[in-house]
Amino acid sequence: MVGPGRPKMVLFGSSIIQQSFKVGGWGAILADLYDRKADIILRGYSGWNSRLALQVLHQIFPKEAAVQPSLVIVYFGGNDAMHRHPSGLGAHVPLPEYVENMKKIYLHLKSLSEKTRIIFLTSPPVNEAMIREHFGNAHDNQDRANESCHAYAEALVELCKQLNIKVINLCTAIQQRNDWATACLTYEFTVLYRDGIHFSYEGSKIVVKEILKVIKEADWEPSLYWKTMPNEFAEDSPYYMVHPDGKTTMNASNVISRWKIEYTMNGIHSKL
Repeated sequence: MVGPGRPKMVLFGSSIIQQSFKVGGWGAILADLYDRKADIILRGYSGWNSRLALQVLHQIFPKEAAVQPSLVIVYFGGNDAMHRHPSGLGAHVPLPEYVENMKKIYLHLKSLSEKTRIIFLTSPPVNEAMIREHFGNAHDNQDRANESCHAYAEALVELCKQLNIKVINLCTAIQQRNDWATACLTYEFTVLYRDGIHFSYEGSKIVVKEILKVIKEADWEPSLYWKTMPNEFAEDSPYYMVHPDGKTTMNASNVISRWKIEYTMNGIHSKL
């Protein structure tokens, strides 16, 4: 463990989480925004559904841990929403069970600490044609379809309304763009990874902005919005670079890099 202690923000879910730390991924963007402020911790498991999550939930988030996360962002649903395979095997979880599983995940996370905040992410839309092009017949009898993605997303939103959970409907968020099917679901750096499921840089930017919007507008104390959180070791020092006046030094602790301006509230535009 390295110190001093920073707030811990955990990303927990399936491949949408696991791949969020790739170049241009939304988890990587969050880690950059929260540098010197919070530790973004990745707990992503490709291929998982809500059943698998429940099996290890107490191991990933033990109640007896000395330090509990300040924020947990949870994503499960895309794999649960896959069509049921005739063999009975596979990732599909019936919708009522999925909703109940997500409720159990929430109740466990809520019990960790009074200061542990939670945001749920719904299943996003998919590019069905791109999936067939990328996977061939590997998804036969266990397809991913936008109809089921929307159904599972809407069911999770309804659960979150009932339990007063912060939730982001990724179906709605991603489909704000008319060209979402290609612009938001294509990994730009290699044609080998155009799978129609995972986010491009453009898709990741939407996810980040929606998360920041929720965090900024939440009445959480202390605030977890990146611009209002204190920087670590932000004190002035004579060892910083000297100011042009030749008499003082330039404290770089609170400088916002140019690329981060897009993620200030003035640069965040959401239709949700």
